[in-house]
Amino acid sequence: MNREEIIRLVSDKLRLIRTEAGYTQDKMAEIIGVSKKTLVQIEKGRVLAGWSTVVSICALFRETETVQYLFGSEPLEVLETVAREGIDYRRMKTLGGRIWWKDLSRKNNYILQQNILSKHFRILDNKNHRIYSSFDEKMTKIRFKELTKN
Repeated sequence: MNREEIIRLVSDKLRLIRTEAGYTQDKMAEIIGVSKKTLVQIEKGRVLAGWSTVVSICALFRETETVQYLFGSEPLEVLETVAREGIDYRRMKTLGGRIWWKDLSRKNNYILQQNILSKHFRILDNKNHRIYSSFDEKMTKIRFKELTKN
């Protein structure tokens, strides 16, 4: 998954996200920081939302079923992974991947997982802190191997 795919997915589902949240076009446009005209154009499929608008939508409406259907229970992790590809930027506490994740490997207090929806990879420590995430399987496995050396 990359920025363009995420932009298309969110743009295509914007009307559904807005409807699920119970907002009018006027209120939704105000919330996400675009004009009503732009919102209507996106909802009608005439233009795509910009990256910053998509990030706003996913952040502000991350609890909606539609956003969770697109990206799993942690949509911001998907966006961060795309935006900061391959960077160990912080140790963020996760829920451990009980629902949207498949464990690929466990070794020396680290877990390598793949998201079943977005297909991105991450490495967690034994306290479920995310220490690395990427869409690049090869780089993630290299990082996992580095972390799990005895």
